[in-house]
Amino acid sequence: MKESPRKFALDASFTESYRSRKTAFGFNGLGEIAYRRSYSRLKDDGSNEEWFETVERVVNGCFNMQRSHLQDIGKVFDHDNAQRLAQKMYAKIFDFKFLPPGRGLWAMGTRLTEDKHLYAALNNCGFVSTQGHISDNFALPFAFLMDLSMLGVGVGFDTKGAGSVTIKRPDEAKKRVVVIEDSREGWVHSVKELLGSYFVGTGEIAFDYSLIRPEGILLKGFGGISSGPAPLIELHKGIINTLNNNLDKPITSRSIVDLMNMIGKCIVAGNIRRAAEIAFGDADDEEFLNLKNYSLNPERASYGWTSNNSIFANLGMDYSKACQSIKHNGEPGFCWLENMRAFGRLCEPANHKDHRASGGNPCLEQTLESFEMCCLVETFPYNHDSYEEYEETLELAFLYSKTVTLGLSHWKETNEVIKRNRRIGCSMSGIAQFLSKYDLHTLKEWAQKGYAFIQKFDKKVSATFEVNKSIKTTCIKPSGTVSLLAGATPGIHFPESQYYIRRVRFMRSGPLYDALIKAGYKVEEDVYAKDNQAMVVEIPVSVGTNVRTVKEVTMWEQLELAAFLQENWADNQVSCTIQFDPETEGHMLMHALNYFQYRLKGISFLPRLKPNTHVYAQLPYEEITEELFNELSKGLRNIEMKPEKSEAAVDPKAENFCDGDKCLVDFGISAS
Repeated sequence: MKESPRKFALDASFTESYRSRKTAFGFNGLGEIAYRRSYSRLKDDGSNEEWFETVERVVNGCFNMQRSHLQDIGKVFDHDNAQRLAQKMYAKIFDFKFLPPGRGLWAMGTRLTEDKHLYAALNNCGFVSTQGHISDNFALPFAFLMDLSMLGVGVGFDTKGAGSVTIKRPDEAKKRVVVIEDSREGWVHSVKELLGSYFVGTGEIAFDYSLIRPEGILLKGFGGISSGPAPLIELHKGIINTLNNNLDKPITSRSIVDLMNMIGKCIVAGNIRRAAEIAFGDADDEEFLNLKNYSLNPERASYGWTSNNSIFANLGMDYSKACQSIKHNGEPGFCWLENMRAFGRLCEPANHKDHRASGGNPCLEQTLESFEMCCLVETFPYNHDSYEEYEETLELAFLYSKTVTLGLSHWKETNEVIKRNRRIGCSMSGIAQFLSKYDLHTLKEWAQKGYAFIQKFDKKVSATFEVNKSIKTTCIKPSGTVSLLAGATPGIHFPESQYYIRRVRFMRSGPLYDALIKAGYKVEEDVYAKDNQAMVVEIPVSVGTNVRTVKEVTMWEQLELAAFLQENWADNQVSCTIQFDPETEGHMLMHALNYFQYRLKGISFLPRLKPNTHVYAQLPYEEITEELFNELSKGLRNIEMKPEKSEAAVDPKAENFCDGDKCLVDFGISAS
C-alpha cells in the first residue's frame, strides 16, 4: 500500500449504477420538494444535482477531509479501504438510513470546503458566553455570533457578562471613517469596531457603505439575493441607540440580548441567512424574564423574535413564576446546567466530564463550552429491519460526524475547544414511527446497544485519526427539513395529525415551479408576498398507519419519553418541546418540572391551541381527513426535473443549522 496525494472519489461505475434507481423521498413528494429547494446544488454545467449526485458530492467531501487530515499528520490514506467504506456510506445516505445535517448536504464537497476550507459551515451549532470575554474584549462574543450566523450556524449565548463592563461614550474628537468591505468579514468587522468604540473609548465612527453591493444582486457564495446596505445601517443605528441609552452604566442583561437580537434581525433582513439564536438568562433576572412581554417592552417586538429565551434553572428552584409565562407564550425554556456538566446519560453516575460547559445550542440538544461548535447527524431507526442493520448505520453516521471535527474553523478559540472535546451529536429521528413499528422495549434495547457500540467505535476511529475521543456523542435533535427527505417524524416529537396538507414556499423563477405544475400539485401565489414571484405548493401528507398524534399523548407521556431517551441514549441532551393543554394541564407544569428536573437536562413547553383558534390563509400545516388525503393524492405524479442546463436553474440558499420548527426564525419566503 502506497500513500497517494490524489483526491478521493467514489468509483464512477458505482455512482452511475444509482442514476436510474428510484429515490424513496418521504411524505408523498414533500421530501423531494424539500431536497430540490434546499440541497440540490448547481453543477458546473449549469444544471441542478439529482439526489444520487448530491450523495456522491457529500461522501467524496467527507473522505477527502479524512485524506487531508491523515496526510497532514503523516499517516497513509488507504484508498481501497476508503472506497469500501465510502460506498457503504453512500448507500446508507441514498436510502435514508441516516443523513448528514442540512448544512452538510448543502456545503460538504463544494468549493466552500474543498477549496476555501471554510469548515465552520459544516457545523450545526455553537455557543458563546459573555462571562469573562465581555470584560476583556467587549465586541468578541457579538462578533462570534454574527460571523457564525452569517455562515448558517445557530448560536446560543448567555447574559452572564451583565454588570462586568461600563459603557463609555466614543471620543468625538477622534472621529474616524470605517470603509466596510462587501463581505461577511466586512460586515462583522464593522460591528466589532462600533462595539469596541463604546468599550475602549476610541474615536467615534462614521461608516462608509459605498463598497456594499446594491440590492437585488445574486449572492454566489451562499445563495440568496443581496439586500444592499440597509439592514446593516439599521443594525448600526440600533447598536448606537442601545449603547447611548446606557452610557456610563454597567451593561445589562437586556442590553446584551438586545444587541444579539438586532444582529439576528440584520442577518435575516439581509437575505444572508435564516437566524437561530437562544438566549440564556438567570432564573431570578426579572428583566430577562420580561424581555418578550411586549406590553411592557413594546419596542422589542421588532427584533425580540430572533431568539428563543431560556433560563438557567437551578435544581430545587420555585418554578411558579416561569410557568405563568409559559401558559401564555411557551417561554422561557429550562436549561439545567448542573445536570449538563455532571452527567452523560442519566442512567449512569455523574462523571463531570463537561465541567467546562457553559450553555447549549438554540434547540438545546447539545451541551457546549464557550466558542464551541459541533456537528449533528441524524439516523432513522424505524427505517431498519433489525438492530444489526442499525448498528452498521451508526458506524457510518458517526464516522461522518467525527470527520467534520477534523476541519478547523477560522476562530482559534473554537479550534482549541473542538480539538479537546471532538463533541458529536448522533441523533435519532422518527421515534413516533419506530414505536408504531416496534415497541418501547425494543427502542430501549437499540438505544442501549447502539450507545455502547458508538463508544467502542469512537475509540477505534479516534486512534486512526490520532485525536481525542469525543467528550459526548449522542443526542436527540428536533429535526425538520432533513427528516422530511426521509419521511420521518421530527426527532422525538409526535405528529400534529395523521393526515395533513403541508404548504411550502418557493420562488416561481426556479425550475421547480414547472415540475410541480406538471406533477399535478396545487400551486398558487403566496398571499403574503410583496410580488408575484413567491409561490406556495400544497402537498397532502400521511405520516403512516398506527402512528399516534400529539393530541393522543399527554404532557406526562411526552416528558416520560424525553426522560427515557435521556437515560438510555443521549449523553448530550434530548431536545423536546412538550405540547400541553393550557386548560387541563397548565396547572400541572410546576409539578412536572419539580419531578423531571432530576431526569432531564433541558426542556421547553408549548401551549396547544384549540382547533381554529388562529385561521390564516396558506397555513404551513392543515389537518385533513383520510378521505380528503386520498382524493388530493389521486392525480399526483412523479416530479420530473429536466437534467439539462436551464436559465431557470438556481443554487439553493444555504441551509441554516437548525431546521426544527421550535428554534427556526424565518421571516423570508424560503420556507413555510
